[in-house]
Amino acid sequence: MRLGSAIVAVVVSCVGWGQAPPAVPSTPSDARLSSAFRKPAKNGWIFLHLEGAPSAIGFQHGFLLAPEIADSQRTIAAVLEHDVKKDWSFFRTAAEQVLWPKVETEYREEMQGIVEGLQARGVKLDLWDVVALNGWIELSAYYLPWSQKVAAPVPDRCSAFIATGSYTKSGQIVFGHNNWTGYAEGARWNVIFDIVPAKGFRLLMDGMPGLIHSGDDFVVSSGGLMITETTISNFAGFDPSGIAEFVRARKAAQYADSIDSFARIMIEGNNGGYANNWLVGDRKTGEIASLELGLKNVTLQRTTDGYFVGSNFPVNPKLIAEETSFDPADKTSSANARHIRWDQLMAENKGKIDVAMARSFLSDHLDSATGKRDPNERTLCGHIDLSPRGIPGWAGPFAPAGTVQAKVADSRMAEELRLEASMGHSCRLHFRASPFLRKHPTFRWMRPHLKDLPSEPWTMFTTETGQDRL
Repeated sequence: MRLGSAIVAVVVSCVGWGQAPPAVPSTPSDARLSSAFRKPAKNGWIFLHLEGAPSAIGFQHGFLLAPEIADSQRTIAAVLEHDVKKDWSFFRTAAEQVLWPKVETEYREEMQGIVEGLQARGVKLDLWDVVALNGWIELSAYYLPWSQKVAAPVPDRCSAFIATGSYTKSGQIVFGHNNWTGYAEGARWNVIFDIVPAKGFRLLMDGMPGLIHSGDDFVVSSGGLMITETTISNFAGFDPSGIAEFVRARKAAQYADSIDSFARIMIEGNNGGYANNWLVGDRKTGEIASLELGLKNVTLQRTTDGYFVGSNFPVNPKLIAEETSFDPADKTSSANARHIRWDQLMAENKGKIDVAMARSFLSDHLDSATGKRDPNERTLCGHIDLSPRGIPGWAGPFAPAGTVQAKVADSRMAEELRLEASMGHSCRLHFRASPFLRKHPTFRWMRPHLKDLPSEPWTMFTTETGQDRL
């Protein structure tokens, strides 16, 4: 593994290389922990209940997930140093100078609370480590190219759909999402957060240790919204005077109770970071929407009878021309091939879509470019590690990347704050790190960070109360 001296210094001094934080005390005495709890891992997922004021929620998060946050930071720092040739100190500085000035007080307090929780467990990460961790996607893929004035279009990530009305079996909303990323960091995207903030709505969402937002974005809220997204592929653009995407995404999830209020929060102060096509449903009305949020071009579509799908393809022709290098005519590209497959599945299953069918969609292996069932970078369940092509600009041939987990829910589940999730590929194909690295020595630099990613069964999660603690 190649690590520059700067990143080695940061990791050793801030985390304690090779040292695990002390175990969680069986009876923690800090009053801030009284309403929080963590459950033992279930089918690859950690369940974490957080409750209270921002600083308390942050402290609970940092304290209860301290080992996992330290591990995630080490992994992301190593991946970024290898992939974009910048050490962790660069991202710490950018977090402080570019993102922090526009972070509002509530989320400043929450992230400072995470730091205090970490330090109470002996993990020596500081505030800029936590802010950089929250902003690692927008800093590496949006701010960095902008700051260097280089063309580095954002690669494809994730598959998702949302449907309502005559397209679903119940007539209500059904939605699903699978997260595409590198297997090293993706194996750590394994937390189900149940957050009860002092202000705003209760949230049930997936996420990564240390993040105050979902990050890959699958959220149901007590305000009635069902939220997911996929990245706009081949996008380029960033406004350093804007508000960090992770702040807007968390705020919209926590405070929006309608499609209009969600769109307003996401658009206000938009910095272009982590530019996504947001798929949003309001279970109270049965309406769904697609918010394609570029930096210069923003498009909001909505319907009470139809569907929207996401596989990283941009929609608005003006956005395509002005803000991307995307080729909508290339049917062999991952984004377009998956778009074609989504439309096929929606048409073939109109009137029958339910949660069970959503699970099958996210496990689908039909390559629309060839018409064959062949798990690869063009299938909804992504397996770049099985592809001799890879995805140009992101992951080369046979790179350990693709789908790392999946989530589904419908309107009734969202009303009850429930979701189903599957860790790993939901198709039942397992990824094993050791045999992969023996077969593909190019990726041996990842050995300290690449974990097995077994295909775990679909598991139901719901909000919990203190009496349910284990």
